Amino acid sequence: MAAKPLKGWRFAVLVGGMVGALGAACYPIIIAPMQNPEPWQKISHDIRQKHNIKPEDIQPGHMKVWTDPFDREGKPGHKAPTHPDSPPKPTA
Repeated sequence: MAAKPLKGWRFAVLVGGMVGALGAACYPIIIAPMQNPEPWQKISHDIRQKHNIKPEDIQPGHMKVWTDPFDREGKPGHKAPTHPDSPPKPTA
């Protein structure tokens, strides 16, 4: 006796089950860390401190660690202008 081909609601249940299983597997791996990154950042920071890992030591090809190419004020790593023709910073 041959198996019945999946038609109608049975096919929809099969496809829906596959999509649901894929979504359930991807949620804790992809979606949850994107919605709430603080715990993952804390884990990464703690591991780097525990093993004394510095970003400069793990850069591939001895490249320098990323810095902001625009050097914007209020951002981490901002350096005051050092060019002699640059205007003085306003004091507030």
